[in-house]
Formats: sequence, C-alpha cells, structure tokens
Amino acid sequence: QVRLIESGGGLVEAGGSLTLSCAASGRTFSSYAMGWFRQAPGKERDFVAAIDWSGGTTAYAASVKGRFTISRDNAKNTVYLQMNSLKPEDTAVYSCAYSAAYIGTDFRRYNSWGQGTQVTVSS
Repeated sequence: QVRLIESGGGLVEAGGSLTLSCAASGRTFSSYAMGWFRQAPGKERDFVAAIDWSGGTTAYAASVKGRFTISRDNAKNTVYLQMNSLKPEDTAVYSCAYSAAYIGTDFRRYNSWGQGTQVTVSS
C-alpha cells in the first residue's frame, strides 16, 4: 500500500505561484504513474495533471496547460506540481494519487488518495 501526503498549498494572489509536493511511502513509488486532481466546494473532482513512472510522459487538463508543470523525483519518492499564473478559478483542494500506468483523466482509475492540500487564489 502506498501512502501519499500532499503539502505546499496556501493563499496566493492571482498571478502568483505555488509548488505542491506529494510525498509517497513505499519502495515501489518509482514504478507508478502519478496524478494530481482538484476539487472545489460543491464541484466534481477534476483532473489536473499526470506523469508516467519515468517522468518522460505527462498529461495536463486544458485549463492548466502552459501554466502548471508536473514533475517527479523518484529518488525522493515525491511528485511535484509547479503552478504559475494562478487564477481564482484554480482555488480548490489538490490531491495526488497513483495508478499502475494510467495517466488519463478518470479519477476512478487512481488509488490511495492523500488528504489534499488547500490552494486559495485571491483576486
């Protein structure tokens, strides 16, 4: 079982930047794909970005492409989400999860969700 802990959220003004981290337990982290999702109050959980086991293939939601960057450091068992040019509509709880190899948008195909970290963007 992989345990995931997110960090790095906070309050930032529109146009600002934040970097989220997702630290994973377990020696098999480097063999898993990882995804970031977000959920705003009263809304569905939305796909943000995903990365394959090697970091060589990434995928992004259209709403964040060009502003967010997903990366991973397998030596540190950590995946990152660099968020630039933040907008008020980016406000949500951001969570990470893993999959065997899937880097698509369907959250039901990911496992072991962390508690999430709150990102709030003020206008």
